[in-house]
Amino acid sequence: MKQLPLLMSAGPTPGFENFVTGRNAQALDHLSRWPLPATPVYLWGPAGSGKSHLLQALARQSELHGERVGGFSPRDATPWAFDESWRAIVLDDCDGFDEAQQHAAFALFVEAATHGLPVVAAGSVPPVDLRVRDDLRTRLGWGLVFQLEPLSESEVRAVLRREADRRGIFLSDEVMGYLLTRFARDLGFLMTLLDRLDTFALANQRAVTVPLLKQMLAEGGHDMP
Repeated sequence: MKQLPLLMSAGPTPGFENFVTGRNAQALDHLSRWPLPATPVYLWGPAGSGKSHLLQALARQSELHGERVGGFSPRDATPWAFDESWRAIVLDDCDGFDEAQQHAAFALFVEAATHGLPVVAAGSVPPVDLRVRDDLRTRLGWGLVFQLEPLSESEVRAVLRREADRRGIFLSDEVMGYLLTRFARDLGFLMTLLDRLDTFALANQRAVTVPLLKQMLAEGGHDMP
């Protein structure tokens, strides 16, 4: 399956209210409390299981309460400076941290413990399997650990169907099957793809079909499977 870096609209802002729970109710229930207890939290699971969505939802919830969350990922160059105004720290894609970022992440853990703040982190593997420095691995696995599971195919189909119906799009079984057999079962990606497809169909005044989808991807300069 492919995860194509399509240039699409951002779609709805990730929040707890639009997180499709599936089998991840326990993690959602804990993270949607505010303020969070100071115990660290680590989320792990494959791409598309909702890790980044939950971290972004946490940051959004803090903003709704007039507070701030510090957030870092492998895309952020070091140094990472701690801010005493933060109410929590989130660390995404921890398995992608380089040596300097691992050092910075551990320093943030120390600051968080000093100030009584929670650290909510995420990675693709459980803490014990993270290829990071030992002291950081220990900190990441010290608190609550939640394994996130991707939605089943039937759950993804149901969500896509509801969104298509909301938009007034007829999403045939052929189009649905094409989406689910050729792209990663990442709901955020698929919802954004549907948004782009809706816009493309309206611009071309055509129904949503597999040929239209292929045309959209081809015109976007992306290889087809």
